Amino acid sequence: MPYTPILATLGYVFSPDGKEVLLVHRNRRPDDAHFGKYNGLGGKLEAGEDVVAGMCREIREEAGLECEELTLRGTISWPGFGKGGEDWFGFLFRIDRWHGTPRPDNPEGDLVWMPVERLLDLPLWEGDRYFLPLVLEKNGVQFHGVMPYRDGKPLSWTYHTSASD
Repeated sequence: MPYTPILATLGYVFSPDGKEVLLVHRNRRPDDAHFGKYNGLGGKLEAGEDVVAGMCREIREEAGLECEELTLRGTISWPGFGKGGEDWFGFLFRIDRWHGTPRPDNPEGDLVWMPVERLLDLPLWEGDRYFLPLVLEKNGVQFHGVMPYRDGKPLSWTYHTSASD
């Protein structure tokens, strides 16, 4: 069967001093597959939209911010990640410069600034713990990974970087 994933963006907005990251605490809808978790901002790409435009649109819609500097940190293929077992493919970004005032919340939950050193202590998707250190590294190399999921849990994690053999 052909691989036809849902294409999405996932962005991590950093404070001007780089010490905090803006996350959404998904606490609005109990039927949300992400309910109770903290997550970066993002969502599905729209038809005719490139990944940078899609990431900027999602940050604008979810946080009320305009991106000025964003860096593609990597991509992840998430076979079986969706609620019904759908495959997802994500483009992960760092947003290091932006303007505007972040809104306090959005329809998915509260927006909160979290210290970078506390991120891995939060209730996250289990798989986020594998790739977040790669996103948080300001001058790290780009990565491209695969993280198959079943029943909301990652089965494995592999990735390559431009520096990989």
